[in-house]
Amino acid sequence: MDVVTTVAALQRRADAERAAGRRIALVPTMGALHAGHASLVKIARERADMVCVSIFVNPTQFDDPNDLAAYPRTFEADLAVCRDAGVDVVFAPDAREMYPDGAQTTVEVGALAEPLCGASRPGHFRGVATVVTKLLGAAKPHVAVFGEKDYQQLAVIRRLARDLLLDIAIVGAPTLREPDGLALSSRNRRLDPESRRQAVVLVRALDAAEAAVAGGERDRERLLALVREQIAAAPRARIDYAELRDAHSLALAPERLDDPTVLALAVFVDSAPQPVRLIDNRVLHPRTRGGLSS
Repeated sequence: MDVVTTVAALQRRADAERAAGRRIALVPTMGALHAGHASLVKIARERADMVCVSIFVNPTQFDDPNDLAAYPRTFEADLAVCRDAGVDVVFAPDAREMYPDGAQTTVEVGALAEPLCGASRPGHFRGVATVVTKLLGAAKPHVAVFGEKDYQQLAVIRRLARDLLLDIAIVGAPTLREPDGLALSSRNRRLDPESRRQAVVLVRALDAAEAAVAGGERDRERLLALVREQIAAAPRARIDYAELRDAHSLALAPERLDDPTVLALAVFVDSAPQPVRLIDNRVLHPRTRGGLSS
């Protein structure tokens, strides 16, 4: 496994791979790797001959400097995860490499980036779209793999690739979960034991909403009330947002659900030394699994 730290070195490697007729897959990460990231590498390996994992804590997508400072950085452990997963190249640039002195260009996606995390974290998706565009330019992949846990991020990146005419397949990977259902996340390691226990309230809320839809519930506000009730059962949890959105456009869901709808959650879980913000989602299907529209 090779570790490269400059864009020029990664581009040379990509050019050589392409000249040899080999397909390249990119898995962008911010490090603190876990089994969920390894699952992305597995999917990438199925679609390419060479797999590159980027490890870069992108400062421009953090609206809170404290959140950026607290983000876990575990580079040596990350390299071990990459070796075990069969990664070919790790791209580990510093901030100056990704944002050279005098850099002025940013990338913005419109309506898809406005609600949910876009509303609660101003500038977040500008930072995401900009760094992903840079990473795609550096790695020159044929395919890039992103986790579905970050549902809005995946939608934004797919839109970006279409709008900028990038000849790159954007692949979504299913969310991996702990045995108790909590979505795997780099942020989970910042939870103290009691906060970790209460954090499962996110998946309980998703399960309750899915069960209600399967039982015939279609009313948007009643479903959201159910979600809020579930989360309120955890004293350390407070909602950043809990919304029902069209699964494709992310427009606000109608008062009565009929088409596939994503239930998107962002919840702060109080933990020392500071709260941890967790996200999760579930696509609800009102027309299926015993939930035929009436």
